[in-house]
Amino acid sequence: MSQESPPPSARRSELLELAYRYVCEHGMAELSLRPLAAAIGSSPRVLLYLFDSKAGLIRALLARARADELALLDRMRHAATQREADLPTVAVAVWEWLADPDHRGLLTLWVEGYARSLTDPDGPWRGFASATVQDWLTLLTATQPTQQRDSTAGRAQATAVLAILRGGLLDLLATGDTDRTTTAVADYLRQLNEHPTDVARPVTR
Repeated sequence: MSQESPPPSARRSELLELAYRYVCEHGMAELSLRPLAAAIGSSPRVLLYLFDSKAGLIRALLARARADELALLDRMRHAATQREADLPTVAVAVWEWLADPDHRGLLTLWVEGYARSLTDPDGPWRGFASATVQDWLTLLTATQPTQQRDSTAGRAQATAVLAILRGGLLDLLATGDTDRTTTAVADYLRQLNEHPTDVARPVTR
């Protein structure tokens, strides 16, 4: 990467937004600059100039995806504070957002970035997975009572809820079965609400 990158510009921001919409629809696994540039009204040369390299463009796209994620989390955190919502209630709201068909492209991109950061930890995806885990845990633990969120049991509870949400999302993206995955997630969260001290696993009736 060169030492001097061009400063942010309106054109760079515009192309980043267009490229972001493109990868939300087409993914980034086999991202090629030529078809991307053609689709967004630019050229590979311009993209390389504005983003320094293909890796730089990928980093910018992942940062853009994370910005959407953080905006969502901020909205949910604010709503939870206003309503004094507990962990199961906030997790239900999170799942409703995850299950919305309008968000499939973004979430598929998120899963792709998550997986690539594990298989290519030194590439432009570096740190994406660990950062998003911490982002979501911060939201979930913020809904717990203070004495619980700082405890081992409280962290285990938030981690279990995150695992249920993430697992349900992966299943939903793979199968498109909204009814089954929503029923499974809702059942776990209902049991968690009824038995809040059982932090690590669903309660069996």
